[in-house]
Amino acid sequence: MRDRVVVITGASAGIGAALAELLAAEGARLVLVARRHDALEAVATRCGPHAMTVVADVTERAQVEAVRDAALTRFGHVDAWVNNAGRGIDRLASMLTDEDVDEMMRVNVKSVLYGVQAILPHFRARGRGHILAVSSMLARVPFAPQRSAYAAAKHALVGLMANLRVELAASDPEIAISCVHPGLVDTAFAANALHATPGATTFGPAQGADEVARIIADTLARPRADVYTRPEMQPLVVDYFGAPDLGAFERAMFGPGHGPRR
Repeated sequence: MRDRVVVITGASAGIGAALAELLAAEGARLVLVARRHDALEAVATRCGPHAMTVVADVTERAQVEAVRDAALTRFGHVDAWVNNAGRGIDRLASMLTDEDVDEMMRVNVKSVLYGVQAILPHFRARGRGHILAVSSMLARVPFAPQRSAYAAAKHALVGLMANLRVELAASDPEIAISCVHPGLVDTAFAANALHATPGATTFGPAQGADEVARIIADTLARPRADVYTRPEMQPLVVDYFGAPDLGAFERAMFGPGHGPRR
């Protein structure tokens, strides 16, 4: 990763901050993006002199384009764009409001679309580049019904990225398109979810943000289309989508509110 220029959204904490520090240690040049100035500057300080910050709301197209322009002004080019910003929700599908759905799509899907459309002309002009989106296991399997609209948004994100990959396969084969699917991660993500319930717990052991960051960094170094931060989850996904009766599979695999039984 030495001297590669990487834009990371949602870089002020959690997975984004861990990825920034890891890539900085490997010699990357970083453009760190988030809304919180002080937290973002603290991450940049830990990353060293080759990290710049851009305070931006990635749900605003013009601000995402300003991130791209700032990156090109500072470094002259971009090698990879990591769409990491996101937000969860704690509300069952039957209780969702229009505002809930709009917020989940705005933060988790439209921010990625804006990043894609901002950086893609630059990658096409260079003949190479890498767009990576941090998705979720909830885009694959309904582990947590209370994350309903977040899961729906991540399904949309995966569909967007897959169709982009197919679009570019013939015209721009050196532009890599990746989705990385973490499971439960030990960050403040759940506490910051829309309608989060104080003290609410989720099932299963959590991965550390550092572990997830290492997998994302490896995906940047060795591009793949679809990556699970817990590789043992991929066979479950295959079983789920290959099941002749999804409803029966869900009843067999998921106890009410308890997550997977294996």
